[in-house]
Amino acid sequence: MTRSMYAKYKKERENKEILESEIGFAIYFFENDYVYIEDIFVEKEYRKGKEASRLADEIAKIAKQKGINKMLGSVRPSSKGSTSSLKVLLGYGFKLASSHEDAIYFIKDI
Repeated sequence: MTRSMYAKYKKERENKEILESEIGFAIYFFENDYVYIEDIFVEKEYRKGKEASRLADEIAKIAKQKGINKMLGSVRPSSKGSTSSLKVLLGYGFKLASSHEDAIYFIKDI
């Protein structure tokens, strides 16, 4: 698997992984007993498809191979597109975990 320069940078600097496709990417990392999806981006013309779910499914598969069975995600209400992001997380099966200042956290068993 060829990794972009940015993916190499994120891994070296922040110990974060990037899963990339031709139309999107997801940034994630492992901490304690969960995998945290920090960001998912899909090109605008493909957002109605299943690419975000496909990326999340692949991350869940990687996590399970490591013995991890919880996935976390978050939405910042002040961010552009936050309502759409919220709908995506809920549609994927995430449940509300907590909120703090400008962040809403979600959890999902995988």
